[in-house]
Amino acid sequence: MWLTWRAAMERALYGEGGFYLRERPSGHFRTSVSASSAFADAVLALLAEVDAELGRPDPLDLVDIGAGEGLLVRHVLEAAGPALRRRLRVTAVDLSPRPLGLPLTITWASEPPPVVTGLAIANEWLDNVPVDVAEQTSEGPRLVLVDTRTGEERLGDPVSPEDRAWLDRWWPLPCVGSRAEIGRPRDAAWASVVGRLAGGLAVAVDYAHPVDNRPARGTLTGYRDGAVVAPIPDGTCDITAHVALDACAEAGARAGAISTALSTQRAALRSLGLTGTRPPLELARSDPRAYLRALARASEEAELIDPHGLGGFGWLAQRR
Repeated sequence: MWLTWRAAMERALYGEGGFYLRERPSGHFRTSVSASSAFADAVLALLAEVDAELGRPDPLDLVDIGAGEGLLVRHVLEAAGPALRRRLRVTAVDLSPRPLGLPLTITWASEPPPVVTGLAIANEWLDNVPVDVAEQTSEGPRLVLVDTRTGEERLGDPVSPEDRAWLDRWWPLPCVGSRAEIGRPRDAAWASVVGRLAGGLAVAVDYAHPVDNRPARGTLTGYRDGAVVAPIPDGTCDITAHVALDACAEAGARAGAISTALSTQRAALRSLGLTGTRPPLELARSDPRAYLRALARASEEAELIDPHGLGGFGWLAQRR
């Protein structure tokens, strides 16, 4: 069956029997959440900052969009102090079934609450929002169609005027054969998150690239069982593409954001106290067990802020 990439991704990931309705992310790829509880500690520190800025509202929302197995909100809830925990209203947003054993205090939902006062975080969510792929021809950009059984591609119709305008602004195609993932659906998805904020902060963390350094042939990738595979949209693998977070930022501003910060995970987590600093050797002599625990923690933090790995992810933070 020949479909546009957006329709094919939607069907393969979220349609009947789709990948994300059937599989748990941890079985196929490593995320910051699954790498270390240190990520949740940083989110808790960020939540505390937002709480103070808002004057400690009751309730205080924590919304995890693309929650997967609910690990992030579970860790944050466990680490929060009793006073904060009593005010927290935690929502995990995902289309998959509710994980077994998730605390009943965590609401499991298919979409975010209509009004959020607090922190909404989307970690590796936007890269799975389906998008169309365009390829430049001598007559202008055309949609790329894909055979959902084999992954074979062919060119389809010219892109719509709206998509052409987005490409001209955010991902110009300089020559015949250049390709781009058209990010308008992601802009709309992110604007919907920002628009729900009554007050607080929305954060998107994802693979990203800037407008002055887009990949010449796009970034469509498949993952299965921890390995990179061909992105065949048959429902057997995750399909992802890097995010034009700068375009999402502008969409968030149109949705009402009053401030925007676009940085890297390394910079964001370091500002929240994650440094990867090894413990002093003196601790090994005075308390070997504490030293080993601190050394393990330092190793986990170092992975999260590695600029050539997870630390290179883009962080988009917008306040409203």
